[in-house]
Amino acid sequence: LCVYVYGIQALTSLNARGPDPSLAYRPNLKDDSKKMEDYRNFETESIFGRVFKTYKLMHTHQTLDFVKQKHSEWSSCNHAQMGMMDAIMSLNQLVDESDPDVDFPNSYHAFQTAEGIRQAHPDKDWFHLVGLIHDVGKILALWDEPQWAVVGDTFPVGCKFQNSIVFRDNTFLDNPDDKNPNYNTEYGIYEPSCELDNVFMSWGHDDECIQGLYMIRFHSFYPWHSHGDYMHLCSDKDLHMLPWVKEFNKFDLYTKTTNLPDIDKLKPYYQSLIDKYCPGILKW
Repeated sequence: LCVYVYGIQALTSLNARGPDPSLAYRPNLKDDSKKMEDYRNFETESIFGRVFKTYKLMHTHQTLDFVKQKHSEWSSCNHAQMGMMDAIMSLNQLVDESDPDVDFPNSYHAFQTAEGIRQAHPDKDWFHLVGLIHDVGKILALWDEPQWAVVGDTFPVGCKFQNSIVFRDNTFLDNPDDKNPNYNTEYGIYEPSCELDNVFMSWGHDDECIQGLYMIRFHSFYPWHSHGDYMHLCSDKDLHMLPWVKEFNKFDLYTKTTNLPDIDKLKPYYQSLIDKYCPGILKW
């Protein structure tokens, strides 16, 4: 099995720090343990600098040419060989610099998400596994990719950058695609209803398809699943899959707490799912 994870990228200056047009909380789902406005709050002073810098770099350098270059670079799957659990546990070394909700290693978030799904959907073990592995692509950051080329929300390249993209108004100023008449129109290089699988997404930790893997590829695509943008690029398949992406997203988002799970106790169950669905040594 060749594990090919697509990417996100960027670089440079940090001047304008204006209001973010996408600060309206998304998606609008209730959680009693934490106020909705406390999640995805990109204005929290203690983390604003870190998060803004990551998105500024990402949005400056995330171009169609860059994405195509990364596809070519990583599609050979010759960077490492390891089992899925080893890959998840390697995320002990990573704290996501784009995420205003967490300040702990990403491996804990993997188990938090999986356990949230397991509680709500006990009969769907494949869905539990999706929760566990959804961010495993962040392993790229441990292989000399800067975090701005790995983490964060995703968006299409090769067409207009929509206003719902986080920090849209002040982080794309130096992105050449934003000024390119071939790319800065509503459809850009794409045809109406072309299907999201045929759209170049910003480079980062997400990708793949079919039900569970589709959720992984598009769970970070907030302008689409939480703001309703880019619907003009969607096919009937995308509209059919959208409820699944939304269902997954609430667990990805609302299970982030400082009450960290006991990973050693949970490992045997999730190893059994790995053995069932993606066993053995994988090529990365």
